[in-house]
Amino acid sequence: MTSTTRVPPAEITGIKGALMKRMATKMMGKVPTPLGVYWHNPKVLKASFAIGNKVQKWDTCDENLKSFAHMAVASLVGCTWCLDFNYFQAYNENLDLEKAREVPRWRESDVFTPLERDVMAYAEAMSQTPPTVTDELSARLLERIGAAALVELTAVISFANLTTRGNVALGIESDGFAEACDLKPLAVPTARPGVASAS
Repeated sequence: MTSTTRVPPAEITGIKGALMKRMATKMMGKVPTPLGVYWHNPKVLKASFAIGNKVQKWDTCDENLKSFAHMAVASLVGCTWCLDFNYFQAYNENLDLEKAREVPRWRESDVFTPLERDVMAYAEAMSQTPPTVTDELSARLLERIGAAALVELTAVISFANLTTRGNVALGIESDGFAEACDLKPLAVPTARPGVASAS
């Protein structure tokens, strides 16, 4: 579960704080650790929520693909909070849970389609420093999902990097949402993935 964060969570107070705690508890069953950590800077918290809410409203790209992409970034970066939360969200949104739980070991698993593998390879390639996205991988995705969906997928992966890297830097770890829902544990890769490549 959650370890000690590098910035201790603030006490969430006031009318806005009470409202946020109530909404978070209704949606997730409890107040998530990041809310307390980011409560230290309400402007940053508000901007993060605003971006996140807009990202959730995008609907051109398949939801499963976006979920797998975000989880692939979280797995690569090491954000246990994002992995756990996205698995929990996949459950709440009736997405493919068997595939979602396999994302941390997507290269080894046989449950994914070639398109899903390309999406996760793209997510990892975008998340490398510097990015390692190839023309060939982009062209395959463009052909299969179209320009609008590829732009959306790219933006979702960019947002995933914002959230996962911030959480890891602040020491925010899993809050155990998936475990609380009695979901099977997330798969564990047998080896750390290397530089993303085409499937």
